[in-house]
Amino acid sequence: MALGLIGKKLGLTQIFSKDGRMVPVTVIQAGPCCIVQKKTIDRDGYTALQLGFGSKKSKNVSKPLQGHFKTAGTNVFAVLQEVRIDDVSSYEVGKEITLSIFKVGDKVKITGISKGKGFAGVMKRWNFKG
Repeated sequence: MALGLIGKKLGLTQIFSKDGRMVPVTVIQAGPCCIVQKKTIDRDGYTALQLGFGSKKSKNVSKPLQGHFKTAGTNVFAVLQEVRIDDVSSYEVGKEITLSIFKVGDKVKITGISKGKGFAGVMKRWNFKG
């Protein structure tokens, strides 16, 4: 399996292609991500890397997570995500992973989380007048 990154959607914009067409694009801040933990077959039963993204104050994190970050010797991160990969031996805890892992033309798989707005009436959902 391929290595990935954690990112944050910054917004939408538009660019012009070489033939003059306007193309909508999404702006994403991807990385840098820090390796917080290595999961191995011997200890965990599978191989994966736990990545951290975005800073957070240590007072706003639970004590178990504070201990987890202290054991890893890394900063406190707002988001933790596991990425399964085949071989974790070439990665070290505390190392940063940036966009340099991708090459031009690589296929990128995106997964996102939508913000739930709950059930909305027609006035809120479709901007109807009251």
